[in-house]
Amino acid sequence: MKPLKSESQDAETLRELGSASVQIVHDLKNQLNGLKLYATFLRKRMEKGEHPADELETVSKLIAGLERAATDMTLLIRYGRPLELRRQPGTDLARLLSDASDAAHVETAGGSYEGDFDPALLAEALKNIAVGGRVEGRPEGDDAAEVRLRQEQTAGGPVAVVEWRGVFGPSAQEDPFRSLAGGAGLRLALAAKIVRAHGGEVSHEGGVARARLPLRK
Repeated sequence: MKPLKSESQDAETLRELGSASVQIVHDLKNQLNGLKLYATFLRKRMEKGEHPADELETVSKLIAGLERAATDMTLLIRYGRPLELRRQPGTDLARLLSDASDAAHVETAGGSYEGDFDPALLAEALKNIAVGGRVEGRPEGDDAAEVRLRQEQTAGGPVAVVEWRGVFGPSAQEDPFRSLAGGAGLRLALAAKIVRAHGGEVSHEGGVARARLPLRK
């Protein structure tokens, strides 16, 4: 195999490899969905007859595993493809954050948090960060998570800063938005991609996740 001659060729090869991988994953997901249909049919047939409970339990676990794998593949496909934003001027970031934070306490500083956002995608991103953080490190039932929303004035205009404190456990040492570890890692990577598509950025430091999003001037 001949070595690549330049960094630009290397980058182009990686882009082509990524596109091909997304298509392969898409085909594999379709095959898994087909296997899930067969397994579901088999379980229904087994439920009508006399089969040991452990056999039915095995088939049920097989179906659950296929569903998890198909879900993760769907996330990977979405992460690998370009996002199409449907921005709606005047979308209230504070409301999206409150809806996405569930039981977590949201502390919002005064001011307007309207921006030209895609409400569906951005709500998904905020939800992924909250849920993904709990999956990654926060103990079950721990309600110590706190979400803060404030504004910063920059040369380019006002910026909303969202901070999730206590969402990620102390074990989350590396950047959780780049780990791509399992379904939780994929959700966080997709959330970061959605925030960046809106002209924002995400970061993680000392157990605190942070997102910055430009607001309407």
